[in-house]
Amino acid sequence: VSLVIVSKPVQYGLSSISSILLFTSRPTSEFLKSSESRVCKQAIVERITDIDISLHGPSPVTTFGPKACMLKNPKAVMHIQDPASQRLTWNKPPKSVLIIKKIRDASLLQPFKELCIFLTQQKNMIVYVERKIIEDPAIAIESFVSLKKKICTFREDYDDISNCVDFIICLGGDGTLLYASSLFQESVPPVMAFHLGSLGFLTPFKFDTYQSQVTQVIEGNAAVILRSRLEVKVMKKNREKESVEEISLVTNGDKTMHYQVLNEVVVDRGPSSYLSNVDLFLDGHLITTVQGDGVIVSTPTGSTAYAVAAGASMIHPNVPAIMITPICPHSLSFRPIVVPAGVELKITLSHDARNMAWVSLDGRKRQEIAYGDSITITTSCFPVPSICFRDPVNDWFESLAQCLHWNVRKKQSHLSSEEEEF
Repeated sequence: VSLVIVSKPVQYGLSSISSILLFTSRPTSEFLKSSESRVCKQAIVERITDIDISLHGPSPVTTFGPKACMLKNPKAVMHIQDPASQRLTWNKPPKSVLIIKKIRDASLLQPFKELCIFLTQQKNMIVYVERKIIEDPAIAIESFVSLKKKICTFREDYDDISNCVDFIICLGGDGTLLYASSLFQESVPPVMAFHLGSLGFLTPFKFDTYQSQVTQVIEGNAAVILRSRLEVKVMKKNREKESVEEISLVTNGDKTMHYQVLNEVVVDRGPSSYLSNVDLFLDGHLITTVQGDGVIVSTPTGSTAYAVAAGASMIHPNVPAIMITPICPHSLSFRPIVVPAGVELKITLSHDARNMAWVSLDGRKRQEIAYGDSITITTSCFPVPSICFRDPVNDWFESLAQCLHWNVRKKQSHLSSEEEEF
């Protein structure tokens, strides 16, 4: 009997199986070359993947007793994945990249130039850049002239590049990632964000070693985290011909405007001094009326933005959920709540509200909400695949510690032997 040790590690969840023992009656060298060896190793890998080791716990049993079971729902919104198993792969080698740079920041000119030269000359990639970046007076200098000829440009809201870009590189702060999300209203290419801004909670990469890091991404050697987005529909009620025509100009004749939101939807009282007074519906049922400065509906990614400043909990982006956080509510018992990702929320102006409300989406597209208008919010099926520096869990806790100084406190001193006696 021969003993064969397969030393290639097998990764699944938080476990690492570094060696597998196989017993065979054939000589070792002969067995390793045989088809039995391949079948055996495949069976072991399949058995390992059957083990339910996940950060979300075991999958719940869906049969109850001899006859009862859970009704299957073909309209399921989200499938929970183990964060450790989310890896980037390419069906074909990437050939094009979109670079998003923070506007009017002179400190980013040199990193932007170096990255463009590296991608075009060493990696032979097609580089897309927004036209207003190339038209920046700071770039209109002699050293950028030859580089500009190798770059493709586009205009926001005019040119569709959704089928042209293989992945995205952001240079700046968290706002660049939010802007990248807004450019793609359906499927979003993988996003690699470099920390060259102020806070940098969503930008885990440092630019010092950009060449090796970008090369790893191009080769498909990277972890990703799927940041869920909100699908938002703002419905404007028909009022008079002037307003209807104005809406038609914006939405091509459709009264409903669609948006994909990565952080949050904020409904507030705007410039009015009166309380905001809006009704909040969940799956068609009125659950409460918000009286205060407003309400925040956020994704788990947005839970560490405006929502946490308003008193909400911080939720890991892999948790399928929607957060509802009041802004300065005129009620001592109105606490932030978390609802399942599959629900549909609807916000309307209360019939007895003293003033109009205003809505903003990721800090943009701010508009007034009048009587009869409505905002419908659901979890989008188009998340943002954000490339991780290490992995989804470690990156998140690193951002909490470095950016928000989570649980920073001077440690309590230990008791001496004399003090313990008392």
